[in-house]
Amino acid sequence: MNTTFMKSTFVLLTIILSFSTNAQLSYEIIESVSADRIEKDINKLVSFGTRHTMSETDSDTRGIGAARRWIKSEFEKISDECNGCLEVSMHRTLEKGNAKTRITKDTEIVNVLAIKRGTKYPNRYVIMAGDIDSRVSDALNYTDDSPGANDNASGMAGVIEAARILSKYDFESSILLVGLSGEEQGLYGGKHLAAKAIEDGWDIVGVLNNDMIGNIEGVDGVIDNRTFRIFSEPTNPKDSDFQERMRRYYGGEVDGISRQLARYVYKMTKTYMPEMNPMMIYRLDRFGRGGHHRPFCDAGFAGIRIMEAHENYTQQHQDIREEDGIKYGDVIEHVNFEYAAKLTSVNAITLAALASAPPQPANVKIGGAVKPSTTLAWDPVEDEKLAGYKIYFRATTSPTWDNYRLVEPGLSEFTLEGIVIDNYLFGVASVGKDGTESLVVFPGEVMR
Repeated sequence: MNTTFMKSTFVLLTIILSFSTNAQLSYEIIESVSADRIEKDINKLVSFGTRHTMSETDSDTRGIGAARRWIKSEFEKISDECNGCLEVSMHRTLEKGNAKTRITKDTEIVNVLAIKRGTKYPNRYVIMAGDIDSRVSDALNYTDDSPGANDNASGMAGVIEAARILSKYDFESSILLVGLSGEEQGLYGGKHLAAKAIEDGWDIVGVLNNDMIGNIEGVDGVIDNRTFRIFSEPTNPKDSDFQERMRRYYGGEVDGISRQLARYVYKMTKTYMPEMNPMMIYRLDRFGRGGHHRPFCDAGFAGIRIMEAHENYTQQHQDIREEDGIKYGDVIEHVNFEYAAKLTSVNAITLAALASAPPQPANVKIGGAVKPSTTLAWDPVEDEKLAGYKIYFRATTSPTWDNYRLVEPGLSEFTLEGIVIDNYLFGVASVGKDGTESLVVFPGEVMR
């Protein structure tokens, strides 16, 4: 019998036998997420009246200062319950007031962080983020009530709930749960945290930005409690001019690092929550609008936005009022807590899988021009947990990785015989002995 076939079969059997353990963890996480706790947290965030970035900071009951201190106290409470397993802190920066921006007075931008430190790769991060701040119709109005129940108390409550669940497990890579400030005024919290990540040399696997995960009834009348959107940009903004030119000849127009992260979330959802309908949207964000994953993408990290599928614009960035029989305002009555719990589960199982997986392959190369085969090569991953690699390939018109070939861990180059390079797109992922996988890495170099 062919030796390579036997080794590939052994790798497959190893992964199949360990899959049940990995699957069990995902199902445990899904079953542990509580819609009741999420509802309680959203109500608490709404109770602060306004969470506008420039709002009150001294009061214990009103304004963004009280909100962020409460978030920090919740993270600390969770940490106390797991014997100090979370590193809780506030990341502070000062934005000088400028009448030409949405920060018109000197304002401290404060992010609230909770890190579940990785046991093997402490400087390698998977991040789930939600926005703390809220606003009404006038982006500069920081005194009127701005409940921000869905935008974005829902996302922030999801982050807190994910911290509760994931704190009960250990992971090889670090998981960062973070509340970001200043989103409505110009994505300030994300910009500052991305800058810190670069300065401190963080190895960020990906950022899952949750912005509005609680509404199921769209302004168009559609009601849908199962569909959600995953926004991701197609290419990497840090790519060089040379890399951009090479895409014309070798492909990769829809295979940037953020798109691979979106595909990972899609796959996790379809595998463990098949009742859900994830939509991969081939855009950085909604048309002409922005979210807090963008600063991380700008800095060269993978980042996506997870959110509801059907928005209701009468409930976003609106003064609370009633006109012509329409009730405007982002109030708690419009939030579906069960739906928010489902999207929190999507995040939590993705974080757990990525934080458990071995590092992704580096320096993936491809070759096979004018040949009846395709060859891929990569730097070997040094990890005792490594079970092997998956060489993925898909039709050039397919949005998902549909086919793969398992490769034993000792190899760092493999030829797919009979697979013509012109007809498919390719990538490589690391596979752990527990069945977890890294992100798929698209080839960045052509072998001559």
